[in-house]
Amino acid sequence: MNNLRLGVNIDHVATIRNARGASYPEPARAAELALAAGADGITAHLREDRRHISDADIEVLAALCLKRGKPLNFEMAVTDEMLGIALSHRPRAACLVPERREEVTTEGGLNIVAGHNHIAPAVQKLRDAGSRVSLFIDADPVQIRASAEIGAQVVELHTGAYCDAFRAGEADRAEAILARLRDGAALAGQLGLEVHAGHGIDYATVTPIAAIPELAELNIGHFLIGEAIFIGLTGAIQRMRALMDAARTEAAA
Repeated sequence: MNNLRLGVNIDHVATIRNARGASYPEPARAAELALAAGADGITAHLREDRRHISDADIEVLAALCLKRGKPLNFEMAVTDEMLGIALSHRPRAACLVPERREEVTTEGGLNIVAGHNHIAPAVQKLRDAGSRVSLFIDADPVQIRASAEIGAQVVELHTGAYCDAFRAGEADRAEAILARLRDGAALAGQLGLEVHAGHGIDYATVTPIAAIPELAELNIGHFLIGEAIFIGLTGAIQRMRALMDAARTEAAA
């Protein structure tokens, strides 16, 4: 079983900053703390409406991650504007995600089949620039196979539905969704894709997700930033890291 990496999404540090139009708290400082606490990389989503992370943040985060020798995972919509920004920075990792201005947060995975004609060229351009391309998708076999066919190196499976069902106490539904995640991760691994997962993960839901053997990375943000209010970012990340490691150890036993 491979090691499980933790990518920390620092978007919502910028959300707090932007609520007052202030210069603080600084996302870059959160990134520094996250890496010191054991994060394996930093994730940031530059949305078209710039509701949290800004272009200037990406400049600073790209330089910081390069200096620290850690990957910046640049989450982006599949648009000409975002592609241009990504190609100018050449992040080590680029994750293509669906985006609608009216959504509060990402609500589902990309439809690779329907969007093939504009997603495939973006994947190729990013790969040519040296970025490792990930597609944020639901654990749907059709979407997983389509992701492999258009040349993505990674898929990130959307865990939000599982986490929502778990927190709602819908045990049967949660288990059914978790089974789809397991099957999807297995299929992706068989197709030669690296498998990541993320969205909605907290301390209560991380263990069964982390135990999926094909997973190489979890990307977690909103919960960790929220938990940091109470126990600090370092403590929040270290506890998540410990739960991930324990799940992996138990699954391998």
